[in-house]
Amino acid sequence: MKCKYACNSSEHTIARRNFLGTIAAGATTMAGLGTLVQPSVAAEIAAKKKRVMSIFLSGGVSQLETFDPKPGTLNGGPFRAIPTSVPGVHICELLPKTAKQMHRMSIVRTVNTNDNDHGLSRYKIERGHKQSPTADYPHIGAIVAKGLDDGSSSLPGHIHVSNGAGSRSSNSAFLGPKYGSISVGINGGLRNSSLPGGMTATVNDQRQAFRRAANERFLQRRRTAETDAYAQSYEQALQLMAKREIFDVTKEPPKLAEQYGSFDLGKQCLLGRRLLENDISFVQVSHSNYDTHAENFNFHIEQLGEFDQAYSTLLDDLAERGMLDSTLVLVLTEFGRTPRINSKFGRDHWGKGFSITMAGCGIQPGAVIGAMSKDGTEIADREVKPADLFHTYLRAIGLDPTNEFDIGGRAVPMADPTGEAIEELLA
Repeated sequence: MKCKYACNSSEHTIARRNFLGTIAAGATTMAGLGTLVQPSVAAEIAAKKKRVMSIFLSGGVSQLETFDPKPGTLNGGPFRAIPTSVPGVHICELLPKTAKQMHRMSIVRTVNTNDNDHGLSRYKIERGHKQSPTADYPHIGAIVAKGLDDGSSSLPGHIHVSNGAGSRSSNSAFLGPKYGSISVGINGGLRNSSLPGGMTATVNDQRQAFRRAANERFLQRRRTAETDAYAQSYEQALQLMAKREIFDVTKEPPKLAEQYGSFDLGKQCLLGRRLLENDISFVQVSHSNYDTHAENFNFHIEQLGEFDQAYSTLLDDLAERGMLDSTLVLVLTEFGRTPRINSKFGRDHWGKGFSITMAGCGIQPGAVIGAMSKDGTEIADREVKPADLFHTYLRAIGLDPTNEFDIGGRAVPMADPTGEAIEELLA
C-alpha cells in the first residue's frame, strides 16, 4: 500500500526534464576518459576520501513513529518504544534493525523549520536558508561537491539516485552547473550510454571535438548561464557514460543485494554506496511517501520496514568496507507530523520539532540532541535550526562553514552566518 499525497501540494508532482535520455542521440561515450580503479586500490582510496550520503524521507516522516516515540500518551499512537544499542536511548519499534545501529549514529530531536509547507520547509533543510524571491541558495550537495572537489575525479560530484529516468537539476544556484545534481535511475544501469551502432571511437572523438569547437565559438559571443549549463551537462554525461560500469548493481554479490532489499530504496542505497566508492562526493537517495494525512500508522509500518532494512544494511556495509569513518550519512525529511492524531487516523504537517539523524564521518555516535515535551507538542530543550544543521554537516566533513565563496568578486558565505554547529555532535 502506497500513500497518495493528501495535501495536493504541487511539490509532489513537479518533474524535471529527462537529462540523459534527451541527449542520448548526440552524446555518446568518450574514449580515453578513464577506466574503473582496481578494487583493492579503489577500496583504499574510498576509505580515506570524505563524502556524504543523504537519505531523504519525502513527504514528512513522523518523528513519533521513528526516532522520538511518545508511548503511553494521548498523542503517542499504538507503537512501543524499544531499547537501542546505546543504553538509555529508545526509538520506535518499527525500526528494530536501526535500533541496533544506534552506537554508530546520533539523533537530533528538535529541528524547527517553523514552516509546514513541503517546498519551503524542504528548501530550508536542504539549503540551510529561507527561500527568498531575491536570492537562490545552493543545495547542500552542491556545496559539498564544490568544497570537496580536489580535481582528482572526472565524475560529477553530486548525484541523485532515483527510481525514474535520468535528469539534471539547477540546484547549484550561484555555484554554477558543474555542481548541480545529476539524477540517475536504478534499473538497467546507466541508460543510453553506448555508442550508436556502427560508430567507432575515432569517429566519436571527431564529433566531440567539433562540438566543443562550435560551443567555444558560440560562447565567445553569447555566453549565458543557460549555455554554460548546456555545455557542462554534455561533458558530465560523457564522463558518466565512460564509467557506466559503476552504475550496474548486478555486479554486486546477490546476497548483499538481498540484504539491502529488492525494493527501490534498497537498490538506491546499494547504487549509492557504489558511487561513493568511486569518488562521488555527495549522493542523495529518496524514499516516499510519508505524507500521511490519513492512515498514518499503516503507511509507516510498510514504509519504515523498507527504510529500516536498507539503512541498517548501508551502515553495516560502509563499516565493513572501512568507509563509515569518512562517510557522513544523513537521514533527513522536510518536516515531521503533528503529535495530534486527526479524524482519519493520520498526522498532518509539523515543522516545529521533528527528528533527523547523522552517522559516520565527524559525528559523535550515540548522542541525542534536544528533547520535546512529554506529549511531543513543544520543544522542551535545545531548538535546532536548519542553519545549525548545515554548519554541523560541513564541520563534520572538514569544511569551514564560515568560509566564503567568491562569486563574481562578491563574497558569499558558505553557510548562513546565523547558524552554529552542534558542538556535542562533532567527534
